[in-house]
Amino acid sequence: MSAGGPLLVVGSLAIDTLETPGGRAVEVLGGAATYFAVAASFFTPVQMVGVVGEDFPRSELAWFRERGIDLAGLEVRPGRSMRWTGRYHEDMNVRDTLSFEANVFESFAPELPPAYRQAPFVFLANIAPALQARVLDQARAPILVAADTMNFYIDNARDDLLTLLRRVPLLVINDEEARMLSGERNMVRAARRILELGPTSVMIKRGEYGVMYFSGDSVFAVPAYPLEEVFDPTGAGDTFAGGVMGYLAATGEVGPAGIRKAIVYGSVVASFTVEAFSVERLRTLSRDDIERRYRQFVSLTSFDL
Repeated sequence: MSAGGPLLVVGSLAIDTLETPGGRAVEVLGGAATYFAVAASFFTPVQMVGVVGEDFPRSELAWFRERGIDLAGLEVRPGRSMRWTGRYHEDMNVRDTLSFEANVFESFAPELPPAYRQAPFVFLANIAPALQARVLDQARAPILVAADTMNFYIDNARDDLLTLLRRVPLLVINDEEARMLSGERNMVRAARRILELGPTSVMIKRGEYGVMYFSGDSVFAVPAYPLEEVFDPTGAGDTFAGGVMGYLAATGEVGPAGIRKAIVYGSVVASFTVEAFSVERLRTLSRDDIERRYRQFVSLTSFDL
């Protein structure tokens, strides 16, 4: 196993209020970069770039630091942090946004500290593709760059997104986004179309149905870890990406075998995330817990007996 290096993530940090069939949580940690960084920190040191307001809890910033998340790239500005309020239906694949306030994030223009520009692994979390490109302009020859996006940017910033995709080797998106981006309903055809747009590989997150990975002529698929109850699906996709990139950065194994292992580790960490609101389950999670569920996952999917 070869050593990798620091993992850089650029994205949003937020304060969320959530309602699910299991209950309600008021003003808890949220944001794509938050979920990603906490998940990745189980595997490797993380450098985080984002912006928060003066209302962001200092205790949470201290917790990030305790987890090995470097905050030299995090701005604290006058004003309020990004805030999102959402309600999930009984079918938790369906949710409503009750309110959204960009606040200090509205004028976010990511600037990488000099030490971050050498990061060998870079993840561009869900922000405007023009801002993602701005980050790439500052990065110096990373080993692997991965990016996420969302329906809003596919619809409203498509030209910027298509330009970005020619610079991003790995795209990590969900099945609805894959359909919108490709114009295809079938996931295999959607993936093939997305690969024609520039990325050399794509991971398609399918919620309770697992993950599909496409690269060249290679296809790899894993189920989601079976759970009796999903309490809060917020951030599961970002946590998945954090587990994937965290493992790759920790090991440097970016070949096919390493990526397949990383997908399983990402799926495992995401399966813990949904067991409680926000990142609460991750606060009590240990690496031993992750390894135990990883072995269970491997046993669950093994058929060569």
